Amino acid sequence: MTTYKEIFGKHVKNYSSDPSSDAEGQIWYNSTSGTFKSVVGASAWSSGSPLITARRSLAGTGTQTAGLGFAGYSTAVTTATEEYNGSGWSNGGNMTTARQQLGAAGTQTAGLGFGGLTTVITTATEEYDGSTWSPGGNLGTARRLLGGAGTQTAGLAFGGFIPPNSNATEEYDGSTWTAGGNLTTARRGLAGAGTQTAGLGFGGYTTAVTTATEEYDGSTWTAGGSLNTARQLLASSGTQTAGLGFGGQTPSNTAATEKYDGSVWTSAPSMTTARTDLAGAGIQTAGLAIGGNTGANTAVTEEFNISSSIITAAAWASGGNLGAAKRNASTVGTQNAALIMGGDQPGAGGDSVVTQSYNGSSWTNTPNLGTSRSKHAAAGTQTSAVVFGGRLNVPYTKLTATEKYSGVSWTASGNMGTGRYDLTGAGTQTAALAFGGNSYPGPSSMTNTESYNGTTWSPVNSLNTARSQSGGAGTQTAALVFGGRTPAYSKATESWDGTNWTTSPATLNNTVSGFAGSGTQTDALGFGGYGPVQGFTGKTEYFNGTSWVSYPTMATARETLAGSGTASDSIAAGGWISTSVTSNLTEEFTGETVADNVKTITTS
Repeated sequence: MTTYKEIFGKHVKNYSSDPSSDAEGQIWYNSTSGTFKSVVGASAWSSGSPLITARRSLAGTGTQTAGLGFAGYSTAVTTATEEYNGSGWSNGGNMTTARQQLGAAGTQTAGLGFGGLTTVITTATEEYDGSTWSPGGNLGTARRLLGGAGTQTAGLAFGGFIPPNSNATEEYDGSTWTAGGNLTTARRGLAGAGTQTAGLGFGGYTTAVTTATEEYDGSTWTAGGSLNTARQLLASSGTQTAGLGFGGQTPSNTAATEKYDGSVWTSAPSMTTARTDLAGAGIQTAGLAIGGNTGANTAVTEEFNISSSIITAAAWASGGNLGAAKRNASTVGTQNAALIMGGDQPGAGGDSVVTQSYNGSSWTNTPNLGTSRSKHAAAGTQTSAVVFGGRLNVPYTKLTATEKYSGVSWTASGNMGTGRYDLTGAGTQTAALAFGGNSYPGPSSMTNTESYNGTTWSPVNSLNTARSQSGGAGTQTAALVFGGRTPAYSKATESWDGTNWTTSPATLNNTVSGFAGSGTQTDALGFGGYGPVQGFTGKTEYFNGTSWVSYPTMATARETLAGSGTASDSIAAGGWISTSVTSNLTEEFTGETVADNVKTITTS
């Protein structure tokens, strides 16, 4: 009788439960279910959330769910450090010395950065403890474009450019670098992986780009299997017997990925974005590609997985267009049942009464507001909404008027105590909260907070920081406000417990105003806006109740847009996309999903 191994060269493995990773190409018997199973096409790159600061020539270390990206070149050589939690990037402590083209080792909470280029090639070493960089012992040989591996207390530095190309290896014990065995082939722009006593160096540039691979045993380098694609300025992850190499320059930018098993490199699925001068982190079955150069500095992050699950990355996608371009409108409801109302329609009569409902694919006109308004706030759902405040441009009027929507018609319902616009709202139709805003010619930013019971507004305790054009999320008793104008642009976050506002130590990564928010106090999304550095932006940030991290960027940068929904299913509509153009575009955000990719094999 012919066996499966005789036909395909592999054993059928016996598991009591399905393997969670590295199952690609396997067939196994699940003894619990009594079935044969397999995984097809499990290797893949998927989009991760972008870096906060686009850059090339940076260093990376750590894991896919606890990664570290630091230094590099953005508009200048930088000290910036960012931390990745598997979903997004947040700012970490800056390096002491700005540099690019450096080596790296260690973890997110015990990182090591060494060598590189400041304005000169440097020997400087720095150690990271998860919040702060501090000086370590200097390399014996100043160099850039070097390879790195190991840990903070057992690091490995090899190769690089002095000039000329270097074959020098140095070992770090947590305080001092000492000479190790030289590489066989001097080179620069190579990648490194593994440990101090089981290191891997591959690719790079000698007198041309190379495929050469070498393995280190703690004292001596020996030749390993050659890469299939010669390249330099590539990135890596993994170990000496389970390595991953990706990206680089061949001399053109490449997205090619290869896996190493300790003797042979084999092709794996390519990255989505071809790039060079990038950083890497993680292991062979869970790699991370960070930033780099696509022809311009990039913030793109990608995750590589060999898994029995299909991971669909979080992303924005196009939705149905609004009936008319508008900005400064408000939205309530969910991604598949939203309501947008009012707003400013330049060239179409200014402030609007138009209301439209969204079914997940298209907008439909519904009964109009009773009062034209823009820059107002709202709360509730598609069939049970309340709008409040805002302004009329002609004649200029600050509004206190409140209207409620039943799903059939709008009715006036109690005025706010303070007329204002550019305010933020949260909650429901019968339990709403209004906070901040602008009362020009009074204060241009306000702390005023009011609570609504479905009939009457009452003043409650004020914000700690006066602000307008802020993002918001949550309920009447658990709200969140972030960013805005104070009147300076702000990153500050505050949370509301039903009685008091508390300033959070967590601040936005981007300084913006005029952006949208969705979700809850501990599961919120902020997107779009305008900042003094980035101008109009489509950047998205996620708040988990403790910290803000970067999330995938909208396709269209814009400010004064409307947004609602949950942190995993949001909608963004309208907005201002330049100083002269207003948008009718809708985008829909869907969070990351994970689906089982294990197939049961049946026989007949």
